[in-house]
Amino acid sequence: MSKFWIIATDVYKKNVKSVSFLIMILVPFILMGIIYLAGSFAGGSSDTKIGLVSDNQELAKQLAAVDGEDYSFKVVKSQKEAEKQLENEKIDSFLVLTTKEDKIKGKMYAEASLGMTTELTISQLLNNLQLSLNASKLNLSQQQLASLNEPANFEKAKVSFSESGKMIEGEDNSAFQTILTGAVTVFLFMIIITYSSIIAQEIASEKGTRIMEVILSSTKAQTHFYGKLVGVILVALTQIAIYAVTFVAGYSQLKNLSVVKDFIAGISLQDILGTFLVFTLIFFLLGVISYSVLAALCGSLVSKPEDTPKAVQPIMYVAMIGYVIGFSFGLNDPQNIVIKVTSYIPLVSSIIMPIRLATETATAANAIVSLVILIIFTFILTTFSAKLYKSNVLVYSEGGVWKSLKQSISILRNERKKV
Repeated sequence: MSKFWIIATDVYKKNVKSVSFLIMILVPFILMGIIYLAGSFAGGSSDTKIGLVSDNQELAKQLAAVDGEDYSFKVVKSQKEAEKQLENEKIDSFLVLTTKEDKIKGKMYAEASLGMTTELTISQLLNNLQLSLNASKLNLSQQQLASLNEPANFEKAKVSFSESGKMIEGEDNSAFQTILTGAVTVFLFMIIITYSSIIAQEIASEKGTRIMEVILSSTKAQTHFYGKLVGVILVALTQIAIYAVTFVAGYSQLKNLSVVKDFIAGISLQDILGTFLVFTLIFFLLGVISYSVLAALCGSLVSKPEDTPKAVQPIMYVAMIGYVIGFSFGLNDPQNIVIKVTSYIPLVSSIIMPIRLATETATAANAIVSLVILIIFTFILTTFSAKLYKSNVLVYSEGGVWKSLKQSISILRNERKKV
């Protein structure tokens, strides 16, 4: 047992003290800082100047009076003049408006995109002008026009039924749960990519230097395998713990801000912090463990450390499949049979089932079944990988991962026959 912890501690300390681990910890905070600064600078940046050419001067003056957050209009006498100003960079683009037969037509000229938000806002502005023009043609008052524009009231309620069959209306947390699950899924995907490479590289580097033969002469292969695996998983858990502590500390400081209060208003934290969060965290941890075991197996099959990226590619593809299915079907079509079936398939279920729970298309019983399947699969995969590990790390084949795996299985069978 002491050798196991020596190996696990050595792997843990080596990775935690590395510069790459520090960079991994800081990258999310750096990205959030960049996004915040970009938003701040964007909010204080100068408006986009849009030239306005129109055959209807009254309409042009009406539009020029509109002052958007990211743009402003400037009336220009003619299109030729607008072209000159655009060439001399006095304006960023120009809009040509025509009003033939009570139809408003606008065409934007620009050397570069103004951004989707600005373009959609201007399009909506022209739609409103056309609507006003149609209303005046029909002799509609402003009150009647406002009545026509009044949207329908749509609400969604989460319901449950009591034992007597009475319907009970409750809190609908699906939107917040979906955001939370999306964040956890992206984080899980990043953890899988990062730590699959780390654990595979840990094993492949020792095997490539032939030091593995010396190590296995003083300790059992399974002890070495589990020690490496636990060491890397502890590094991953350390990173997760740092983010969790930072989030809790940040929330305690920011919870009184009006933006935060508005965001969590109407959300039942008791429900979210209950069964849903427990299942999400369990699937997350099992996902990290199962992918780490698979990466360790792949790392033990390569003969040279430089072949490690090729060995872990299948793992990345499996994670990518779960990620794509979860976000494409899980959010847009949660009742699709594809996402229902894949939520029970090990490896991808750690990504897909939490999304089904967030959209409330799966019950706690469904999650337990998927969880049991994932636990059994992870146990079998871990046991199988540990048994193969001794023969894997002593097989040096140039035929690739599959050939090495076949040789390892053959060696394992021969050893069993001898026993």
